[in-house]
Amino acid sequence: QLVESGGGLVQAGDSLSLSCAASGRAITDYRMAWFRQAPGEDREFVGGISGAAAVTLYGDSVKGRFTISRDNAKNMVDLRMNSLKPEDTPVYYCAAGYPPWTVSTTAGGYSNWGQGTQVTVPS
Repeated sequence: QLVESGGGLVQAGDSLSLSCAASGRAITDYRMAWFRQAPGEDREFVGGISGAAAVTLYGDSVKGRFTISRDNAKNMVDLRMNSLKPEDTPVYYCAAGYPPWTVSTTAGGYSNWGQGTQVTVPS
């Protein structure tokens, strides 16, 4: 089970961190990622990290602004978002998938999903 937290309302240019707490199996057994989805649109890859944190990938729209990290001892994955823009507004989802030694940039590469947390950056 994955549970996201940390969403909220922020101003453009601000920073915000999201957290994903996993229960059940250790997250080292999974690749982990964050996706986001606006109403009526496909789920967009934001960032992903492999089980040993050896591989991290980011979507083009967030590269250089967002950082994904994992704390295996706490079984958590975080997403640090800097320089937020209005287009960073959608619902953010944490996802877990297999195998852990790679990162997939597509939603189909993940089998477990959290319920989502809303981030709002007014224009």
